[in-house]
Amino acid sequence: MSTDRYTSPLSERYASREMQYIFSQDMKFRTWRKLWIALAETEKELGLHITQEQIDEMKAHAEDINYDVAKAREKEVRHDVMSHVYAYGVQCPKAKGIIHLGATSCYVGDNTDIIIMVEALKLVQKKLVNVVAELSRFAGKYKDQPTLAFTHFQPAQPTTVGKRATLWCQEFLMDLEDLEYVLGTIKLLGSKGTTGTQASFLELFDGDQETIDKIDPMIAQKMGFKACYPVSGQTYSRKVDTRVANILAGIAASAHKMSNDIRLLQHLKEVEEPFEKSQIGSSAMAYKRNPMRSERIASLSRYVMIDALNPAITSATQWFERTLDDSANKRLSIPEGFLAIDGILDLCLNVVDGLVVYPKVIEKHMMAELPFMATENIMMDAVKAGGDRQELHERIRELSMEAGKTVKVEGKDNNLLELIAADPAFNLTLEELQKTMDPKKYVGRAKEQTESFVAKVVTPVLDAHKEMLGMHAEINV
Repeated sequence: MSTDRYTSPLSERYASREMQYIFSQDMKFRTWRKLWIALAETEKELGLHITQEQIDEMKAHAEDINYDVAKAREKEVRHDVMSHVYAYGVQCPKAKGIIHLGATSCYVGDNTDIIIMVEALKLVQKKLVNVVAELSRFAGKYKDQPTLAFTHFQPAQPTTVGKRATLWCQEFLMDLEDLEYVLGTIKLLGSKGTTGTQASFLELFDGDQETIDKIDPMIAQKMGFKACYPVSGQTYSRKVDTRVANILAGIAASAHKMSNDIRLLQHLKEVEEPFEKSQIGSSAMAYKRNPMRSERIASLSRYVMIDALNPAITSATQWFERTLDDSANKRLSIPEGFLAIDGILDLCLNVVDGLVVYPKVIEKHMMAELPFMATENIMMDAVKAGGDRQELHERIRELSMEAGKTVKVEGKDNNLLELIAADPAFNLTLEELQKTMDPKKYVGRAKEQTESFVAKVVTPVLDAHKEMLGMHAEINV
């Protein structure tokens, strides 16, 4: 590895080898050659004078890119596509004259970009399904573990650890729905020429409109697509890139929300992300167990959310049938958005798979706040014992303020139950009051909601994606 020049942390630290291959030079230029073969086969099948010998020669060199020749040629002509046309022709002398026939640079460039984004989305889809599966498993395991819920990060009516996980899971499922919709609607550019009019093919096929209409569908079929976009300028609409980047940004937002919750829970010592046996949390404070994976998720997620602006602005500023100010931006924003979201999903999978729950700490925090949350039930019991509801409500308010002062000002334990037991207005003993302190009485339908969500929402999705399950995270700790 070179140490005297910049290397991207996305490839060095975060993204998987599989995602890096999708955006590699090999993937790009091998796809260019497959597209040139598809074009030549289509033109031959539609009647142009192209021989099977020429096509076989092209197929024989579809994988072994002669990069040295292409790079040397590009230094001379300053055009990447024509450099690779030349290099391919050096390897295929018999086919040299028909490579790229009738096409413009965007035929290989844009179609390849579409193909690469589709492959990248499929990998993201696979990882997203596995994150959903792990969250579903975690939710099921802790579906009836009561825990304090928070609104405004203030203690609120209890929920369960599993029910909270369903909130994270549901957002990832929304992202999966969005991804699969976009994935199912992406089309190839096809071969439409310099401004999208197919003028070159009108010349090649002597104005035969019926034959020309077959070109795009045949190329799409050969490249594994259902269709090409019906109209275009020189490029496919950059709106496509915007839609794809928005999918990545949505996943990033879901991951960021989950990772923030986990970071806060780790501060409370209720839930903790995985921590390696020899892992160091701080160079100065040896005792620390920092939630660095969740912090990394949040950090990368912010990058992806902001990165989505690049394709949106590029799409908005394209001139007429095309302008080239999209190219340099696309080379950065699309690959790096995918590499970052790939690393994020691997981290999510690793964190959720290894989440540690501390029930005793959760119970301690719950019991410190539960007397306040039990006051409505206590008031109802006191009314049954002969009390006046309105008077009891005011008395509970006063005693709650007193107990809150004891906790916050004096730093002592919550003594609300003792205060209520000592007040004759309630006519309840401390023993009777303590019987109301079962956390499970206050979690509502959290367990049932979790079970229903897993069974009715998550399980059908996982059943429909069985072939994607079983993936393990590839991360650099």
